[in-house]
Amino acid sequence: MDRQELWEQINNKSDDLHTLVASYWEQYSHIITWQFWVVASMLILPLILLYFTVDRKRIFEVFFYGYTVHILWSYTSIVLARLGLLVHPYFIIPMLPYGLGMTASAIPVGFLLLYQYCANQNKNFYLSAIILSAFFGFGSVSIESYLGLTELNQGMNLFYIFLINLVIAYIAFWFTKLVWKIKNYTHAKALG
Repeated sequence: MDRQELWEQINNKSDDLHTLVASYWEQYSHIITWQFWVVASMLILPLILLYFTVDRKRIFEVFFYGYTVHILWSYTSIVLARLGLLVHPYFIIPMLPYGLGMTASAIPVGFLLLYQYCANQNKNFYLSAIILSAFFGFGSVSIESYLGLTELNQGMNLFYIFLINLVIAYIAFWFTKLVWKIKNYTHAKALG
């Protein structure tokens, strides 16, 4: 089979998969199901909380950190889902990533508010991130698994989720600090 034939076969399978996922959503994850509303709540409620709690003086720095967490977790979630390790069988709409409520809202907002708190209160971010990673890794994923909203397969377990949360929180922290150092250096250089 040449490259073009293989690519056409991939596209055909992709169309078939999309049809199956849409059919699954219509039967088991649509707007009438309680699972849909739990997933929608995981997306909307943290954003409402964020609106009322974000430090508007540091909004760009804090949002940059949260956005970095969101991007890293979204890509990680896509890889884990494609490998069948972390599955979210209920989702808002079939075209969006399945774990959107957690990866786009709950986890980034949680870590964003932690980052803000540690920066404003001069607390140890590294220790605090361990605690929040444990909450998300062992607490929320356990509840989601119990409710059937998340499935851990092929050796994936809560400890690995904890580690993924922790690594993403630290990478986002270091990246944010690096960008802010560059920003401050550039600003200082421009002034003088």
